[in-house]
Amino acid sequence: MTGPAERIEAAHVEDGSAVGELCPRTVEVPRAEDGSTVDELCPHAAEVPHAGHGSADGELCPRTIEVSFAGHGSGVGELSWGMWEIWHAMVAQRNSLPIGGTAALPVSSTVEAVVAELRYLMGRFPSMRTRLRFGLDGHPTQELFASGRIGLEVYDASAGEDPAALAARVELAYRERPFDHATEWPVRMAVVRAGGRPTHLVSIMNHLVTDAAGGAIMLREVRERADGPVVGLQQLEQAAWQGSAAGLQQNARALRHWERILRAVPARRFAPSTDPRHPRHWTGEFRSPALPLALPVVAARTDGDPRTALLGLYALALRRIGAAEPVVLRPVVNNRFRSVIGETVCMAAQAGIAVLDVGDGSVPAAVAAARGATLAAYKHAYFHPERLKELIARIAAERGEEVDVQCFFNDRSTLGAATARPAATPEELLAARARSTFRWVRRTDLAGRILQSQFEDAPEGLLMEVLTDTHHVSPADAETLARTVEELAVEAALGFLAADPVTDASPDTGVGAGVPR
Repeated sequence: MTGPAERIEAAHVEDGSAVGELCPRTVEVPRAEDGSTVDELCPHAAEVPHAGHGSADGELCPRTIEVSFAGHGSGVGELSWGMWEIWHAMVAQRNSLPIGGTAALPVSSTVEAVVAELRYLMGRFPSMRTRLRFGLDGHPTQELFASGRIGLEVYDASAGEDPAALAARVELAYRERPFDHATEWPVRMAVVRAGGRPTHLVSIMNHLVTDAAGGAIMLREVRERADGPVVGLQQLEQAAWQGSAAGLQQNARALRHWERILRAVPARRFAPSTDPRHPRHWTGEFRSPALPLALPVVAARTDGDPRTALLGLYALALRRIGAAEPVVLRPVVNNRFRSVIGETVCMAAQAGIAVLDVGDGSVPAAVAAARGATLAAYKHAYFHPERLKELIARIAAERGEEVDVQCFFNDRSTLGAATARPAATPEELLAARARSTFRWVRRTDLAGRILQSQFEDAPEGLLMEVLTDTHHVSPADAETLARTVEELAVEAALGFLAADPVTDASPDTGVGAGVPR
């Protein structure tokens, strides 16, 4: 029995294409005690059959190498607040919200080296050795294991098959297959080979392992092969502190801040949609080459930084599509400014609450509002999500109306860390805006979410993913929201450049609008 985990299902793929199932006919290869190499253990690995793109059944059939690992710490305890935060999102979206991806491997790579890396990851980072337990009522707790075994899958591209395409299929299968949080390790890793040589590494984790900031720490430590004690409170230790007198005081302070806002703001963020759809929840992708060019210019002329500028522009765009005044949204805060978790690979990000009065509707006023609202949002974005749910329900009952705080802003980009560069020219801004694209990628029925926008780096610029409940924000309004953020940024940058050209748009790299999950 896995309780709420049973409700986490794969999302619908927009084009209806089939996702290759992982072949059950895998071969378990035990780790050799005599130090034999993987290829010695698997002399026929290149001959293991698998179905390529032209196969009849579309299956992916790997060879599995069992990798043993051991690390410090073990025990059972409550979820940390960060784990509760992402668990709520995973249950609401019926998805494990997987993170990770595919990387091309250097020519010198070996399967043995990947085995060593997987063993290092599992041994060093407690969040990778953590599973969930579920009580009879579905209540989740965490369990940290000191040792175990995990499978590394090896896929061999057939003659003439593109290994990158095979890796993409493996990644898609890993993302679409639901995690069993009670019995499965939260990481899936595979090597793709061509002609017996490793060409690609696929690594997917469920979101309970870490947020974006923790992922950056993990990648750094893997690169450096850090071998000293892990720094900071790990998830079990965090949960213990959060249940202590000091933790309860922090939670109470944060919820008092929330309560003041919840009692003062309008109950609804948006009027009912004029175009509700079925399935109800739609996800769109807006790819903007122009935003990374325009935001540093806007930030430099509004005494802000690119993250704060983006939050202000987003709030202003929400007003343009009819959001209630003042704009109430929930910026996701990575909480890494708290020293005890600053260097911890874990899920620590939580969505705070910010109230922005965008004043006269100008870009400078919106950025100023964002700058004023974020400090309090950061300070009070560390709380027990279950207690917040109870608070919202109590205030809604007292007000006699549902209180909507389901408008999320999640900036996962590296805008705040950008290096100084010459400011974009008007011609570059206009040309970049002309290359922007929007498309709907998923339609499904979820629970709870009203509007969520997530910003990430992309090869062509900045990717804005918009998840909308079409019964509250119509598909047309959601697309307009994305395009308006870009339009506001570009038009403001053009105006600033016309009034006072500058030679560079060096960003302020101070604290910005929250680095996210």
